Amino acid sequence: MASPDRKRRLVTAFQVRVFNPPIRALAARGLAPGIALLETTGRKSGEPRRTPVSNGFERATNTFWIVAEMGRKAAYVRNIEADPRVRIRVHGRWRSGTAHVLDGDDPRARLRSMSRMNASSVRAMGSDLLVVRVDLDA
Repeated sequence: MASPDRKRRLVTAFQVRVFNPPIRALAARGLAPGIALLETTGRKSGEPRRTPVSNGFERATNTFWIVAEMGRKAAYVRNIEADPRVRIRVHGRWRSGTAHVLDGDDPRARLRSMSRMNASSVRAMGSDLLVVRVDLDA
């Protein structure tokens, strides 16, 4: 079994080079069921950065939940910590909100409330699960 750091590097390389580009393109067109796009502001570049994430939209509370597979080592989590204002494309429209990294929330319990297929891949690929809550603007 690979060490957590080696696993993180392998999974990140796979996602950045192979998985995320076509999923991001499909999600932008609404053709990736269970996937939303998270847009953060690059902490160094200031440019918009879009990352596919599991659709964690909770309509009743106007909240969007994300379980970051790589915890604080995920680039989008570091971007959120630098600037918590984000946008999420879910159900065909962009929604703005403020993201909060929640150290005390149970990521495995949170995953149980999300899409099964996506939650399974997050559990399998993740090495340091971390919950992020996005309070969407009205």
